[in-house]
Amino acid sequence: MKLRHCIIALGLAITLGGCATASKERMREVREFAAESAKLDAFAELSERYRDTYQREQPYLSRQADARERELDVRRRAAYDDIVRIQQAVVRYLHTLGTLAGAEQKRHPAPAAQAGAAIQSWPDSGIDERHVAAYTSLTTLVANTLSAPYQDRAVRAMVNDGDAPLRSLLDAMAALLRYYDKTGANEKRIVLGLFDIEIAFADAPRDRLLATLARAHQQNKAAEYSLVERRHRVAEHNLAALIQGQRALAAQLGQPPEPTPAAPGADVRASRAAPDASQH
Repeated sequence: MKLRHCIIALGLAITLGGCATASKERMREVREFAAESAKLDAFAELSERYRDTYQREQPYLSRQADARERELDVRRRAAYDDIVRIQQAVVRYLHTLGTLAGAEQKRHPAPAAQAGAAIQSWPDSGIDERHVAAYTSLTTLVANTLSAPYQDRAVRAMVNDGDAPLRSLLDAMAALLRYYDKTGANEKRIVLGLFDIEIAFADAPRDRLLATLARAHQQNKAAEYSLVERRHRVAEHNLAALIQGQRALAAQLGQPPEPTPAAPGADVRASRAAPDASQH
């Protein structure tokens, strides 16, 4: 009897030890994924650049083009606040997930919550009603998560519940990056195109200094656009890595939640109530 109970106890200890080790490994992987939120800084920088497009273009615009770009500027600035909210919702989700998994978030604190803030669709930029609904779902999930008991279960539930809205918002951010790229290409065409035309006509001797200065400025602007294009590629790569990481995490943790642990002593009471098979 005593030997049998010792063997059972030893087996239970090994099982629980294995479960604890697996849980720690899961939490480590979750923390590593959550730390990827820092990679969204490039998206934030490109969003600001997109917002300020008209300020850079304005000196190079014709009167007709200026009127058109002024209208676009109003829409860009109106959409920018919602773009920021989308990014902050994703960052807050990742920080909350990391905190839930035991990560320290002191170095890169999550953005302050914007209670009651909502976003609207901006179809031209790629933000549609699906993304509006996903934003609401994700922010609600984040607000309700940190008070959840049982770390492993809470992390698993957050990954499962947040999978669809998070992927949707990451999809919105990918669409926005493509739109930023398109907007940037149009700005580059306007600015460098003006230099190409004007320098070609500045061939008189009296215009030599002006043409030289224009060529130097053209080279500086071309270098600026080349750098921005590289930042776009980095931002796209980082976003793709986040999408892939979320997909992998959801696949790993996308299982039915583990049963809620029984109250202390419940297993002992149950064993006392059940008849011992060795007595028959």
